[in-house]
Amino acid sequence: MPAKKSKKKKKSEKTASSVLRFLRSERGHFLIGVCVIFIALFMLIGMISFFFTGAADQSKVANKYFLDLIIHKQDISNWTGVGGAFVAEALINKYCGVFSIVIPIFIGLIGVRLIGIKTISILRAFILCSFILIWGSIFSSFVLTKIFPNSHIIWGGSHGSVLEQLLETALGGIGVTLIIILLLVVFIIITKQTSVGFFKNLFPGSNGEPKYDDTDVDLEEEEEDNEIIEKNSVLSKIFNWFRRKKKETDTDEGNLLNDNLLPVNNELQPEPVTQVYNEPIRTKPVINKPSRSIDVEDDFEVVIPQEEAYQEKRNPSPTPLQSAINPEERELTASDVDEMEDYDPTKDLSNFHFPSSDLLKVYDNTGKGVDMAEQKANKDKIINTLRNYGIEITSIKATVGPTITLYEIVPQAGVRISKIRNLEDDIALSLSALGIRIIAPMPGKGTIGIEVPNKDPQIVSMQSVIASKRFQECNYDLPVALGKTITNEIFMFDLCKMPHLLVAGATGQGKSVGLNAIITSLLYKKHPAEMKMVLVDPKMVEFNIYSTIEKHYLAKLPDAEKAIITDVSKVTQTLNSLTKEMDDRYELLMAASVRTIKEYNEKFRKRRLSPAKGHRFLPYIVVIIDEFGDLIMTAGKEIEMPIARIAQKARAVGMHMIIATQRPTTNIITGTIKANFPARMAFRVTSQIDSRTILDMSGANQLIGRGDMLFSQGSDLVRIQCAFVDTPEVEEITQYIGKQQGYSHAFELPEFVGDGGGDDKVGSVDLSDKDPLFEEAARLIVVHQQGSTSLIQRKFSIGYNRAGRLMDQLEAAGIVGGTQGSKPREVLIMDEYSLEQKLSSI
Repeated sequence: MPAKKSKKKKKSEKTASSVLRFLRSERGHFLIGVCVIFIALFMLIGMISFFFTGAADQSKVANKYFLDLIIHKQDISNWTGVGGAFVAEALINKYCGVFSIVIPIFIGLIGVRLIGIKTISILRAFILCSFILIWGSIFSSFVLTKIFPNSHIIWGGSHGSVLEQLLETALGGIGVTLIIILLLVVFIIITKQTSVGFFKNLFPGSNGEPKYDDTDVDLEEEEEDNEIIEKNSVLSKIFNWFRRKKKETDTDEGNLLNDNLLPVNNELQPEPVTQVYNEPIRTKPVINKPSRSIDVEDDFEVVIPQEEAYQEKRNPSPTPLQSAINPEERELTASDVDEMEDYDPTKDLSNFHFPSSDLLKVYDNTGKGVDMAEQKANKDKIINTLRNYGIEITSIKATVGPTITLYEIVPQAGVRISKIRNLEDDIALSLSALGIRIIAPMPGKGTIGIEVPNKDPQIVSMQSVIASKRFQECNYDLPVALGKTITNEIFMFDLCKMPHLLVAGATGQGKSVGLNAIITSLLYKKHPAEMKMVLVDPKMVEFNIYSTIEKHYLAKLPDAEKAIITDVSKVTQTLNSLTKEMDDRYELLMAASVRTIKEYNEKFRKRRLSPAKGHRFLPYIVVIIDEFGDLIMTAGKEIEMPIARIAQKARAVGMHMIIATQRPTTNIITGTIKANFPARMAFRVTSQIDSRTILDMSGANQLIGRGDMLFSQGSDLVRIQCAFVDTPEVEEITQYIGKQQGYSHAFELPEFVGDGGGDDKVGSVDLSDKDPLFEEAARLIVVHQQGSTSLIQRKFSIGYNRAGRLMDQLEAAGIVGGTQGSKPREVLIMDEYSLEQKLSSI
């Protein structure tokens, strides 16, 4: 037994040694080198394909494991399949950006070295590739991201983005530019022996002097170059000729000849050196001809005889007419305006970076695909239920969405549609569903739709919507991505074409998440110079998370402490201020002879409008009001009137409103509001009456909640699963934006002074013209011992302006004290008897 074990051990050792011997042999090295070259070629093709197909594959590959992609058989557009798409996404977007393409090139060089080409220095190639990766990732993140901001490619990768942001925060945009140039210059000086002479030539005063001294060359680098060059006899002769010429020649012509030849010899490549060596020897009498030049792969042009002539070509002497005119004394003409570059509104924040989709959470929907058993069971139950009531169908088709499956049936001829519609509850009972919705008939189709909730619904993440090709490549003026339809398509719309949006839904059905999805979409697409937001939040907690981007995206009144409006009194002032901004914008459009904000801004960009005449770039203004019902109850007509004005007129001047309420009743959503808000978003509501109020039809009461909604624009009604964006995700986005350079203050809206409003000073109050409710209001305040404007509003059912005037009159009469910020005023009269004496003395 021990003899058999030792025999097997010797046999395995012999096999291992023979394998090692083969791998160490020339044939083994050649085989490994060929394999490495093919791996590098595969990676290179996959990365090249990524530039063309990466947008289509990104949502399928990002944040997924390689085995998951293979097991679930993802449909990948990359030329090299799942492997190439996975490697390209990881190397380019997650690591070092577009310059990661040097990685397969370096791997290929290793393979070339293994198959027996010894002239390639792996260490030098490694240092070169490492510098290109680090420097290129920073350069790409700083430059290419600004040139191509809406690409699926993270140009500098995660590595470059982090480094560039750290450098930009520490040194600013100019500092990052200087660092990039400095690193490039340092690298050239270290790797190129003749670079010092080249850089010296860039400065005036170096003509006629020896431009490069070979004695300063590092001796170790020179010895390495000698070893490479001496392998070729022709190159060795050329190199020796160079050395002899440099030592023997002291004339200007000799210096110039050597200087012009040496830069070409930097790379120590045989063909360029031979060409430069032969041309001066063969055509030496032609050296003084101005037209003779050598092009070195378009990097720079070396003119052999006359540097002055080349400089003159680059900087031609002015014509006599140009010399006679002083540029500072010339007037700006129309042709000068044509030659000026377009006005760039984003220049003040030119270093602004849009948030990355990496800030959004990716939810694991693995295993939540199409359940064929569930679909087949539901199909059989629908057919049997209809058959039990004497209804036969000719066909049935299922379309599976993230949360809802749509079954389209075609009934036999002679079946009344109303008969199927009346079986809604019976079908829901047979399917054991939370609730179904029957669409009879389907618009534009000869079918009847039955929408059935999935037993295992998927989460539609905001990341999958933002990272989608459709969102990244859209060119809407105000793009809003809401989520996915039943057919799993990204649903988007342009807010500019809505032009206003009404959002309704019961508490906890996804209304606030929907508003966050709208705001997030706008933040991912619009630069702070192009869009401002007015956020009204009576609940005080929903929009407070956006306070960190006040100096980037928010607009407020000049005297307001906070940009997020939570005080009802400030809502009225802000809305009236917005109406004034609207009127001011219309005056600007009229003066510019244009009809829309798009035409106006285009004229301003082309410098056809002068700021000296009051013209300015007009950003879009999006007004978002949460809990609209609460505002209507407290301020009434004073809120509704400016909203109606803005909704009727503000579209052409780039002002758009989004109002949300959890009570879509007729006293909240009045006819005036509905008439001017054609676009509606309805989450689940409690009754069919509320659904008809918001959508003018039933359906919202049959939704399943948790982001399930109906979107209506005119007669079209689309069922959507709203994208889920959680509070921590919004915090990361706002913090990412807030850490960047912003404007000095929030966008200021124009001041609005109402007719005797609450902002009037107490000294200007005339007690001879008291409000009819003055004495009753005084008694109310004294009885409750609470000097609150909202108390007067509630008890007398009046608006804020009138309640404010009453409070100012009470202050002037000495019944209440002055304002104390958010605290109620102090009541100066302690009982009703003292009040009656006070009133009789006024």
